[in-house]
Amino acid sequence: MTGLEFFLWTALAVVFWKKKLHRRFPSMGLYLALHVVSAPVLSILFNIYNQPWGRDFYPAYYFLFFWVYIASAVLLFFVAMEVFRSALSAFSGLVKFGLVIFRWAVIASVLVTLSTITYSHRGLMVIPDIAFGLMRSVSILELCLLAFLCLSMNALKLPLRDMSFGIAFGFGLLSTNDLILAALIKLNSNLTDPFQFFYQAVLLLTLGMWIAYSAMPEPVRQPMVVPANSTIYRWNEIASALGHTGTQVAVVPQASSSFFLTDVEKVVDKVLTRNLRESETKSLS
Repeated sequence: MTGLEFFLWTALAVVFWKKKLHRRFPSMGLYLALHVVSAPVLSILFNIYNQPWGRDFYPAYYFLFFWVYIASAVLLFFVAMEVFRSALSAFSGLVKFGLVIFRWAVIASVLVTLSTITYSHRGLMVIPDIAFGLMRSVSILELCLLAFLCLSMNALKLPLRDMSFGIAFGFGLLSTNDLILAALIKLNSNLTDPFQFFYQAVLLLTLGMWIAYSAMPEPVRQPMVVPANSTIYRWNEIASALGHTGTQVAVVPQASSSFFLTDVEKVVDKVLTRNLRESETKSLS
């Protein structure tokens, strides 16, 4: 299954770059390149380490594994931003405003991750705690992004075959897979445990789905035509106006005399109306 995984990562990267999807999702392209390059190196180091004479290779495997893990977590933050930008490409105002919120959410996630680490391990052994914390934060962010796209697909006119939805759906599956694995994994687990096969099967299924999304012709998104009074159009206009300095209008509170003049006008109207009615009555009589 590990060999099939590497083959699928390579096939996905080839199709992804052949279709020039890396121009639309550059961070996703870097994420695929990272896995294609690092997977065989890690596999070789892991096999050497498991040999009786290969214990000296453990530091190389340790640092390379967690360096790739942390780099993957960082790239996934940017991939999520690219998916969000692509899904809302028809609404420039919402994209700009949403990306600002997205960046603050990323900063908050990183701060929460660093503040919730127990730091019970000292020295270089704290690296796994930081790596797992970052990946947990990005997994939650990916699930939130997938939930947002599922709830707003009709409003955004986003088809199921759109690549942005395919990427979000795939990472949603992988995030759920990681969270389940983290909940079920034991301290002394090994690669032959049943849930390890389930985890690997979900990963292979996700890679196959991404290959199908990349290979199939993507439907062309039609220009958005929405009523002028629609909610999403108003939100887009409000978001576009935020952050722009326009004409400033001074609002001056009305003085008390203005209320007095208004009352005088009402009294005059009543007097005129009564006089008109009296004159009409006299003329008829």
